[in-house]
Amino acid sequence: QVQLVESGGGLVQAGGSLRLSCAASGRTLRSYTMGWFRQAPGKEREFVAALSWSGTSTNYADSVKGRFTISRDNAKNTMYLQMNSLKPEDTAVYYCARGGYYISSEIRRYDYWGQGTQVTVSS
Repeated sequence: QVQLVESGGGLVQAGGSLRLSCAASGRTLRSYTMGWFRQAPGKEREFVAALSWSGTSTNYADSVKGRFTISRDNAKNTMYLQMNSLKPEDTAVYYCARGGYYISSEIRRYDYWGQGTQVTVSS
């Protein structure tokens, strides 16, 4: 069993930055792809970013490329999402999730999910 807990969300003005963290307990994340997803009110959950188990491969949604950076510290069993140049359209609940061996942007490839952390960007 894996427990994922996100933190770091909050209210920020447009153009600002936030750093989200995802701490895992129960089992190591070392051999798994990890991903970030988000869900805005009235919209479906969407892919944001993913990072391979080795940390050498990344995948980003077009909407966040160049602004968001995903990273991980396997020794701490923790994943991060650095979000810069935030826009009001980034407002959503952000979820971290554990994927499989291969990096993927498909929600169905992720089996364990955190409870989410709210990010609100004001204009």
